[in-house]
Amino acid sequence: MTVAKAYAAMSASTGLEPTTIDRREPGAHDVEIDIEFCGLCHSDVHSVRGEWGNQHWPLVPGHEIVGTVARVGSEVTEFGIGDAVGVGCMVDSCRECESCQEGFEQYCEVGMVGTYGAVDKRNGDAITQGGYASSVVVDENYVVRIPAGLAKAAAAPLLCAGITTYSPLRYFGVEEGDTVGVVGLGGLGHMAVKLAKAMGAEVTVFTTSPAKAEAAHELGADHVVVSKDPEQMKGARNSLNLIIDTVAAEHDINTYLKTLKRDGAIVQLGMPEKPMPPVSPGALIRRRLAYGGSMIGGIAETQEMLDFCAEHGVASDIEMVDAEDLNAAYERMVAGDVKYRFVLDTATL
Repeated sequence: MTVAKAYAAMSASTGLEPTTIDRREPGAHDVEIDIEFCGLCHSDVHSVRGEWGNQHWPLVPGHEIVGTVARVGSEVTEFGIGDAVGVGCMVDSCRECESCQEGFEQYCEVGMVGTYGAVDKRNGDAITQGGYASSVVVDENYVVRIPAGLAKAAAAPLLCAGITTYSPLRYFGVEEGDTVGVVGLGGLGHMAVKLAKAMGAEVTVFTTSPAKAEAAHELGADHVVVSKDPEQMKGARNSLNLIIDTVAAEHDINTYLKTLKRDGAIVQLGMPEKPMPPVSPGALIRRRLAYGGSMIGGIAETQEMLDFCAEHGVASDIEMVDAEDLNAAYERMVAGDVKYRFVLDTATL
């Protein structure tokens, strides 16, 4: 075992505090990573506060990990000491089911092993601990390479926000000339805008706040529609091939269905805590529309996304956070006071 510095929640009500955790010694196929940066995801807040159910305590969150390889196991062939690498939302899966065999480990039919708060059966039923820490040990099959063209800190949120938006854009075959809508302009939304533009799409941002119009255009959006304005929504009817919905609060999908062209689709990425208004079957049927969901991406697709971002100069807009400010950063995230992602500098642990 090696000891790592970390910030952990001891319960759902205590917030994050400094501590140390044990990391396993690297096995034959393991990569030990000295963590340099870790993105703060809104799901970290939900987990730490017990809002998505009870957790294993103590809990070290963080699944947007970027760092440098410190040690490798005897049979590791793809990574060497000094390589810039990353770890996203999962650190294992069954590797045998149809989804895993096809490269969709995120949909593992046995259940993927999350980067934190999950039972790791290959490690004596230990509970995984995340990236708000100085180091981590991960099986090489769940490690990705950070291309030289990406700044490490700005690359960290790509391992969740980036792949979560890239995967549905790729699945629906977005290409030059397509029209893509993005609902919400937070951590996920700003990445959806950047990636869709890099793929050649014409992008429309839907927001409830007129004040976000300038920011949306700065990110590359071609159009901004204030969704509370009936006239603006009417003007957007029948204009989009695909909508990426990043909003994690209750909202009415039927409003956005009207902006799709025939054969269009809405993909839900945000996970609202409260039930959503029912989607009208008639709205789907009359123009052969689809409403679906998507969750992160497989390991190969995550690497593809990173390479795409390096090639097209795409990265997250970030604000760096010191460890002692993590709890304050959580409050700001809940208040929407971040543009657009926080990243922990683990040197401050």
